[in-house]
Amino acid sequence: MKLALAGIGKIALDQHLPALEASAVWDLAATVSRHGSIEGVEAFPRIEAMLETRPEIGAVSLCLPPVPRFEAAQAVLRAGRHLMLEKPPGATLAEVHVLRDLAQAHGVTIFATWHSRMALAVAAAKRWLADRTVQEGRITWREDLRKWHPGQDWILDAGGMGVFDPGINALSILTEILPARVHLKAAELDIPANRQAPIAARLALSHNITADFDFRQHGPQTWDMEFQTDAGPLALRMGGNVLEIDGRPAGGEASIMGEYPALYARMAELVRRGASDLDLSPMVLVADAFLLGRRTLVEPFDF
Repeated sequence: MKLALAGIGKIALDQHLPALEASAVWDLAATVSRHGSIEGVEAFPRIEAMLETRPEIGAVSLCLPPVPRFEAAQAVLRAGRHLMLEKPPGATLAEVHVLRDLAQAHGVTIFATWHSRMALAVAAAKRWLADRTVQEGRITWREDLRKWHPGQDWILDAGGMGVFDPGINALSILTEILPARVHLKAAELDIPANRQAPIAARLALSHNITADFDFRQHGPQTWDMEFQTDAGPLALRMGGNVLEIDGRPAGGEASIMGEYPALYARMAELVRRGASDLDLSPMVLVADAFLLGRRTLVEPFDF
């Protein structure tokens, strides 16, 4: 199946391109970007030009930042093409509801991807927790903004989500593996004096779960989730790729990152079935954090 990749930035080059090159299902037939391109692949500066020129391309994977993504996503769906959205699926929940309705009206697939749900140990953790009661939990998700998003000022602009860009990965795992719904109770947001989006956040969630997100981590990066249950402790480490039960290794592999190949396999399955996948529960928690969060100005941040 022919696919176009729109938004040729760091995430597209680091993750999407290798996954597509390894895929036996997808043929990367075009790119859309104002600046980036991929050697040997036809490039277009605007999504409308690609859709008009290449009617045989049946699907588009959008890797644009959240704020400018909405117009491009509408154009894809109105042209009757299947749509895959990098996380988060939009800048607002209302936008994504519009896209859902457009996809349904045009009879095409829409897939809001949450790549961390495809981490190696997530499914096993979900199975183990299915008949257990979570008594408390602690999420620690700390990484270096300068390492993962060098010079990308948009991520700390309004709509860029700030530390919730990585933090939503943890929330996507949480909402996938818990056997009961989780909701936000309180939040604290640290916002640099020269920016609009938080660089750190602390959340209090139902089921006695807390989350500590920070974009200022130096040295080793931390992506851990630890739970105490009525059957003992469970932990997910390395972003959901390593499982521990009762403090002992129970599955996964830290050195293997197969999240994006799994996303494209899932997209192919949805297209074949004529189905869509648009779970917004991680984004709801982030939106609620902005609604309930107590804001504290902290030192300015510059790349």
